[in-house]
Amino acid sequence: MHLIVENLTCVRGGRTLFADLSFRLASGESLRLQGPNGSGKTSLLRILAGFLELDSGTVRVDGVENDADIGEQCHYVGHLNGVKSTLTVGENLEFWCSYLPGTEINTALDRFALGDLQDIPAGMLSAGQRRRLGLARLLVADRPIWFLDEPTVSLDTGSCRIFAELVEAHIGAGGMVIAATHVPLGVEFQKSITLGKMAGADQ
Repeated sequence: MHLIVENLTCVRGGRTLFADLSFRLASGESLRLQGPNGSGKTSLLRILAGFLELDSGTVRVDGVENDADIGEQCHYVGHLNGVKSTLTVGENLEFWCSYLPGTEINTALDRFALGDLQDIPAGMLSAGQRRRLGLARLLVADRPIWFLDEPTVSLDTGSCRIFAELVEAHIGAGGMVIAATHVPLGVEFQKSITLGKMAGADQ
């Protein structure tokens, strides 16, 4: 499988965030997005996931069965956790499991240390616990491409380590990861792109 991005341009509010951006990512590869606030990291991830329309350029996935589009191949984790406060931890994961659809939730509960909180309403969780719940949906449905936007915000050191292990395991199993982050994630990225004044790619 290959994610192929060619000549991508993004204009927001009359301002060009990036232009003619091209890169390719294969199964088992990861890419780190860097750059100052407002340089277009979030916009790029949302374009790749299909949430924002292209101004110009193409994004495609080669080597998938039934010509499935990228939206059917990816998880997108943005700044918001995608958690419904009135539902319990378990109910939130059950929703994601049925919506995507996915597999049973016990592995995700155990891996993110949420088992003891399964019956607690998500609105009662701390910021870090809510972030762990938001990230747990990565494990309730198997999707090869992960788009991650500042994924470790609010996580403590132990949770960051667990998350890094999951990312490394996903890459090791042939998945792809593109992560926008200002801080080290404890992951060895094979490629990087810096948006903004020093825009460029190391491919």
